[in-house]
Amino acid sequence: MSSSATHLNHSPWPALAYDQWRDTQATLHRWTQIVGKIRLAQTPWVNHSWHVPLYLTARGLTTSPIAHGSRIFEIDFDFVDHQLRIKTSEGGTETLRLAPRAVAEFYQELFARLKALGLEISIRTMPSEIPEATPFDQDWTHAAYDEEQVGRFWRALVQADRVFKVFRSRFIGKCSPVHFFWGSFDLAVTRFSGRRAPAHPGGVPNLPDWVAREAYSHEVSSCGFWSGGEAMPYPVFYAYAYPEPVGFKSASVGPAGARYDSTLSEFILPYEAVRQATSPDATLLEFLQSSYEAAADLGGWDRPELEQRE
Repeated sequence: MSSSATHLNHSPWPALAYDQWRDTQATLHRWTQIVGKIRLAQTPWVNHSWHVPLYLTARGLTTSPIAHGSRIFEIDFDFVDHQLRIKTSEGGTETLRLAPRAVAEFYQELFARLKALGLEISIRTMPSEIPEATPFDQDWTHAAYDEEQVGRFWRALVQADRVFKVFRSRFIGKCSPVHFFWGSFDLAVTRFSGRRAPAHPGGVPNLPDWVAREAYSHEVSSCGFWSGGEAMPYPVFYAYAYPEPVGFKSASVGPAGARYDSTLSEFILPYEAVRQATSPDATLLEFLQSSYEAAADLGGWDRPELEQRE
């Protein structure tokens, strides 16, 4: 057996093919939006919408603690036992099995369990950032859930989250947490130059323009992991700058396999290129660092004041 085959057989980076989990992804995307909108409805606004994402755990994704009056609760996706758990500060717990079921059924059962715990909450039922979407409580179409594929997706997130946190530690300027945005269904981390940015044009499906403008109120260099979609039918790591400085799209960004996608206005690196690399961590860090340096150097960022000195 070749050394590269041995590496892949023992790699913690799982194979992840969009065409094998497309239907499950569409369902899970909407489930995470329902849970995320519960956090949104109950949480004070934090700039750049940092109050809405989910976070990686040792078993899946979590809202982290949410206030409900003087009480606290949280909702966890457990992708090991494939359960959704709602836990309250009084010790109450409700669970919901993660299995093939329509989005509308998931919505109904989740809110029934919230009510059983004395958590009266309402959300806007229209999905965000999904064109031509059906309200959650009316969506009986999306109902797929493949445990193996969800497990692969979560394990890919675990690896990306781990490396992103190493990258984040190198920056002492304003920087987001590593967090999972349920609107775009991606894991992201964003660095800020500290300067104001021109108004964002908006135009994101089912997302108010003012939200996009507030999110991009300041110059950023952002990167993340996206598990694929119809426009890009394979998982990728991505990196972009807003506003995009002159020359960014032709900048030298590594490693081999990285390229600028003019449709997305982002640099992308296929997940498979990282997974198959001799050193996936080093390969991904090269992509994150080189894309940041392109944005920062071409954008005139004050790098000595923003970066961690070794």
